[in-house]
Amino acid sequence: MIICMDVGNTNIKYALFNGEKLVLSFRVATEHKKTSDEYGGQILSILGNNGIKISEIEGGIISSVVPQLDYTLERMCNTYLKIKPLMLIPGLKTGLNLKVDNAKEVGADRVVNNVAAVKKYGAPLIIVDFGTATTFNVINDKCEFIGGVIAPGIKGSLDSLVNGTAKLPRVEIERPSSVIGKNTVTNMQSGIVYGFAGLVEYIVKKIKRELKAENVVTIATGGFSEIIAKEISCIDYVDKLLTLEGLRYLYELNTEA
Repeated sequence: MIICMDVGNTNIKYALFNGEKLVLSFRVATEHKKTSDEYGGQILSILGNNGIKISEIEGGIISSVVPQLDYTLERMCNTYLKIKPLMLIPGLKTGLNLKVDNAKEVGADRVVNNVAAVKKYGAPLIIVDFGTATTFNVINDKCEFIGGVIAPGIKGSLDSLVNGTAKLPRVEIERPSSVIGKNTVTNMQSGIVYGFAGLVEYIVKKIKRELKAENVVTIATGGFSEIIAKEISCIDYVDKLLTLEGLRYLYELNTEA
């Protein structure tokens, strides 16, 4: 069994795989000041509650966009899980050709999503990840990552709206019954959900036009992917485990010898 960790700015997503079978997945808040002992105690508690023994975990891999936590989580794996995890850093074999100005600028999460999507769905592709930022990754028909788009994230946009105004409340991000809101809450929900649906639909349309390729498949992943995908026709598949499955594949690719 292996453990995969996707460290994002808002959450850390964990998954345990036995071969290709997903055994357990869960997420915790990303906390920069938390120590390796605190993360270790947290994960031991979750694993214990699900009947998983530490001795069953034989390896792991970490993808991180939060460099401050790299050493913390690596030490946590060494101390509490008794493994030395692979870190998704330059030099790790991915099989992905990055046709961009500076490959080192591409976030680890985007690399993993690209690798997983090409393996599962082929190419050409557009991968839309609804994370702390909303990212669009573009894969051409040669399975090369040629660039993309980074837009504000849904939760961050709502936080900005609430924090920048005196009277607007914090609301749940969910689809209102109509685009015309009847109260403050549904007005805000309409702006967030339908606003981002429009953003995604327009950007995907523009990407397809520039890509000049037929049968471009569009994949949505991330926490709010299902909410937005229901409002637009340009999303072909919602795959919320895309990143974690990509990490499993990269672990196998780099340890198969």
